[in-house]
Amino acid sequence: MVPVIKAIRAELDVPVSIDTMKADVMRAAVTAGAGMINDVNGLRDPDALGAAAELGVHVCIMHMQGQPRTMQQNPQYSDVVEDLLVFFRERVAACLKAGIAEHHLVLDPGFGFGKSLEHNLDLLARFGRLREFGLPLLAGLSRKSMLGKITGREDADQRVAASLAGAVLAAERGANILRVHDVAETVDAVKVIHALRGVTS
Repeated sequence: MVPVIKAIRAELDVPVSIDTMKADVMRAAVTAGAGMINDVNGLRDPDALGAAAELGVHVCIMHMQGQPRTMQQNPQYSDVVEDLLVFFRERVAACLKAGIAEHHLVLDPGFGFGKSLEHNLDLLARFGRLREFGLPLLAGLSRKSMLGKITGREDADQRVAASLAGAVLAAERGANILRVHDVAETVDAVKVIHALRGVTS
């Protein structure tokens, strides 16, 4: 992991995000040059929270119901958006209390992580509600199984068009960061949104 991060930083000179729930991995990755921690567990582990505060880099707090191996086994919510708002209020407060700077926080609702297709669609439709925190929002819909269910495309490589639609809808609703596979295509799609905003603002 460490050599890979160093190689990316040296070759491309771009920010690198480390995707982990483990405090030791966070420390090693940031020491190697990673500039952001993405924790699918939302820094709910005290050791991970402490490490993130200690390291002083940007942190993406993601929502996941359950655990990775079981999260798609009948996920349940009273109201997926309202439940996520409660989750993020608690996690943001915990991060600030631990000493993480507010301007270092990014929120990711975790499309597909412990959510049914109906939950994901409801979350996308009301994604703008997450803007109440005034923090950058990240959306990762690219090539996900929810898009396969909608389109009937079993092969993830065939979900490019659906991924672009998801990215555009998320960006229109306030997503500041898009996690994607098809970078060039997504950049073009988002440029159309920006051009329209320039005309209508």
